[in-house]
This record gives sequence, structure tokens and C-alpha cells, in this order.
Amino acid sequence: MIDPYYLQQLVIGLSLGMTYALMAIGFTLIFGVLNVVNFAHGEVYTIGAFASLVLITAFAPPFFLVVLFALLVGALAGFSLERIAFKPFRRFTDEASLKSRAMREATLMSSLAVSIIVRELIELVFGSQQQQVPFEYLINDPIHVGPVVITTGDVIIFVVSVAMLVGLQFLLTRTHVGLSIRAVSNNPLGARYVGINVDRTIIMTFVIGGMMGAAAGILVGLYYGVIFPAMGFVPGIKAFVAMVMGGLSSIPGAVICAIILGLSESIAVTFISSGWADIVAYSFLILTLIFFPQGLFGAKRERV
Repeated sequence: MIDPYYLQQLVIGLSLGMTYALMAIGFTLIFGVLNVVNFAHGEVYTIGAFASLVLITAFAPPFFLVVLFALLVGALAGFSLERIAFKPFRRFTDEASLKSRAMREATLMSSLAVSIIVRELIELVFGSQQQQVPFEYLINDPIHVGPVVITTGDVIIFVVSVAMLVGLQFLLTRTHVGLSIRAVSNNPLGARYVGINVDRTIIMTFVIGGMMGAAAGILVGLYYGVIFPAMGFVPGIKAFVAMVMGGLSSIPGAVICAIILGLSESIAVTFISSGWADIVAYSFLILTLIFFPQGLFGAKRERV
């Protein structure tokens, strides 16, 4: 019989892992179509949280409208990010340019620059201190399930995350947009030759990734009751680790590894200080790079 305390930690870890998964999907989708890491993805997470807090403060809407607003803001942030940080470096579409290391490094640096600028702007507008979420919007009411005590936030985060993952799976497998994303991810030049609008597909990928990241940001903000300008950095690192562990371009792999990270961190605080829990993710990253350089679910493939 498992101790109720460990069951409780597993539930908490599951909800934590689902938020990592939402962010990791954004990383994975963008890496899949562009073969670069988007360092500004953590700021999309932060923008979703702050924009939703402004909405809450101004209009006090129902919870589901807050989440829908975060999705809308995330879509807009993803679109803007692609136009500002990535589009200028995709002017040349020939094979040599697509294989160019310089182009990849340029987009890495531009996304990092956008990340810093956005974080500084948020600090300039809202200050560097933590912002409190109104009490009535907190999703941390206790729920007693036998001897196990969880919170409404654990359930809400799990349900919303699963709904979004199912929706993403449907989009990728049953819609023209999803087919285009998969085609561009596998071979962008081939996709262009068969008539797929690669530029529009990349924009849609950023929009979808932005929606996932922004939703994760407001859910975590409502769960912990505070948001702050640098809140996207650590979850961004965890999501990046999940992406690497999952094999860089495997969405199921990223989701599974994100959940493994969340569960591991939650159990780890039983044995080590919560301040040291982050070492779990970094340890997983090091072990993965040493023993599974292709990731746990990755397969070697040729990229253009």
C-alpha cells in the first residue's frame, strides 16, 4: 500500500508535468519546422500570465474566459514573435541557406534578444516584484480523496492540459494545417515543391505553440497565486529539457518526458530541499546527453 503522502506528491507532480508538457510542445513544434530552439518561448508563458491578470483586474471575467483570453494572447504573441525574431532570417529559401549554420545561429540570437527585451518591458510596466492574483481566482481549494488531499488546481490543470493535448493531436492528424506542419517538419523543401505554403505553416506553428505556452502561464499563476516577470525562465528550462529527453522533435516523447520530470521533482522534494529540486531536471539533461544523445524517443533523421 502506497503512503497517502506519496500519492499526493504524485498528483502534484502530474499537474506540474502537464504544465511542462504544454510548454515543451511549443519548443518541439518550432524545432520541428525550423530546426532551431526558440529561446523566447518562456516569455510567451509570462505574457499569457500577465495579460490574463490585467483582464482579471479590469473585468473580473469567469475562469473559462480567462483561459480563452490567455490562448488568444498566446496566439498573438507567437505570431508576433515569428514575424520579429524569425521571419527576417528566412528571406532565403534555397537549400544552401536552409542548411546554413549561420542562419540557425542568427535566429537563436534573435529569439534570445527578444526574450530579454520582453522581460525588461514587462518589468518596466509592472515592476520586478511579484504580482498577487485576486483571491477569488485562485485554484488551490483542497479536495479530499480518501486520505489523499489534492487541490482544485491539480484537477483543473490536468483536465485543461489533456483537452489541449487531445485537440493538438486531432489538429496534427486530421486537419490540413496539421498535415502541413508534419510535412514541413519532415522536409520543408519537399513540402514547398508540392505546393504547401511553408511560410503560413510556420506562422501557424508559432501560433499553436504560443497558445500552449500562454495557457500554461496563466494556469500556473492561478495555481500559485503570484506572477512575476522572470516566471517563464525556469519552466522554459524544464520544457527544453523535456524536449531534449523526448528526442527534439517527438511530441509524444516531449509530453512523456515532461510528465516524468514533474513526477520526479515532486517526489524529490520528499528527500531534498525544494530549493534543490531543480537539480533533477539538470541531472536528467546530463544523463540524456551522455547515454541517449538522440533522446529517449528520438530517431536520427536527415534535416535540410
